[in-house]
Amino acid sequence: MSLSNPSPALHNEDLAPATERKWGAFSIFNVWTSDVHSLWGYYLAASLFLLCGSFLNFIIAIGLGSLVIFFLMSLVGNAGVKTGVPFPVLARASFGTFGANVPALVRAVVACFWYGAQTAAASGAIVALLIRNDAMLNFHQNSHMLGHSTLEVICYVIIWSLQLMIIQRGMETVRRFQDWAGPAVWIMMLFLAIYLVIKAGTFSFGSEIPRDVLLEKTKDAGVPGEPGSVAALAAVAATWITYFAALYLNFCDFSRYAKDVKTLRKGNLWGLPINLLAFCLVAGITTTAAYTVYGEVLLHPDGISAKFDNWFLALLAALTFAVATLGINVVANFVSPAFDFSNAFPRQISFKRGGYIAALIALLLYPFAPWETGAAHFVNFIGSTMGPIFGVMMVDYYLIRKGVLDVNALYQENGEFRFQGGWHTNAFIAFAAGVLFSSILPTFTSILPSWWGTYGWFFGVAIGGGVYFMLRMGARAKPAFAT
Repeated sequence: MSLSNPSPALHNEDLAPATERKWGAFSIFNVWTSDVHSLWGYYLAASLFLLCGSFLNFIIAIGLGSLVIFFLMSLVGNAGVKTGVPFPVLARASFGTFGANVPALVRAVVACFWYGAQTAAASGAIVALLIRNDAMLNFHQNSHMLGHSTLEVICYVIIWSLQLMIIQRGMETVRRFQDWAGPAVWIMMLFLAIYLVIKAGTFSFGSEIPRDVLLEKTKDAGVPGEPGSVAALAAVAATWITYFAALYLNFCDFSRYAKDVKTLRKGNLWGLPINLLAFCLVAGITTTAAYTVYGEVLLHPDGISAKFDNWFLALLAALTFAVATLGINVVANFVSPAFDFSNAFPRQISFKRGGYIAALIALLLYPFAPWETGAAHFVNFIGSTMGPIFGVMMVDYYLIRKGVLDVNALYQENGEFRFQGGWHTNAFIAFAAGVLFSSILPTFTSILPSWWGTYGWFFGVAIGGGVYFMLRMGARAKPAFAT
């Protein structure tokens, strides 16, 4: 759509509603293959598999979680198709024209953390390959800097640099990259699973991993209940749903390029419940087959491929996993902060500059490596901060506005979404209430039960969205007094 006199403080070419809608179902499908088919995605799936205790439990927990993900992504995705705007612009409807910078920057900072985590995972695959050489192994063990081995630092910087090349030509280049990067890792994942199953001599369904090993591997996962219990399965489903917390906010950054809602629904159906369940099953088969072959639980695919006798196969696996991880960083952790930082300073920061800022922050985070913790812990802590934002935005769009939004007003400083000087007080009260119970209390106090943090994102959505709805309805119910 064409805009009428948009404010320069709220508009640039990258933030404007999408005019070219070339993304078909295959491109939407590959948003999800690029997002999930990474070393971190495999690590999380394999970790959750151990908590389920059996393949049947795993299918139930991941299957139900994937259906919820499909529903939630459809909510924000449909809004993107209908309005054509990216996440930070859509957030103006609920948080205000300038207040939207706060949720946008929260999402951007989270993306920077994930960017660092995924880059570290990709560089780890290369390190695992290189230390097969005795000289490299010696260098890796004896030379250190910035809290890591010097080899790890070098590989991290190389992978970090390669990713900058992908965004040079904008979103269409992102689409073309993900269209081949996502399927590539599927092929390698299947190869890895088949290779190990053949080597194990059996098609494994999880029973090969002894109970005492499962208990030992999951004791510090921060999940209530023993593997296979109802509490553990509920936590698995919740963690799997929370893993996508960032993209619940900014999936409209991609869906706005879809041809129509039907195309989006088809791409989401194949890319989410079907693809997610299939990917997790392959991760589970690979984990149990690797235990049979090597006698240990290996949660990282690069660690498995590093044990291959054939050097060429190890090289192929390492490169494929590294490329796949570049794919998720471009999709989930480049695109969003690029738009988010651009939204905060549209006259100074373009899409490309926003991506560079995100990459720089991820580089500065590397010495501290905050992602080097348990998969479930990291996912739930990062995800919980974004639950209240999602709750506020979806309540505003679907319950308050019934899916009808004046797109042109999103780019006007003194229009419908100005609220209190460009900030919507009700949204920030709701956001603060949600963050209090989703992140602050469970992380920094012992007031709430230990299991609360596992469901932090859900509490954030419910409390943030609920408070926002009550405040908006209360404001509408106030009688108007004549003056």
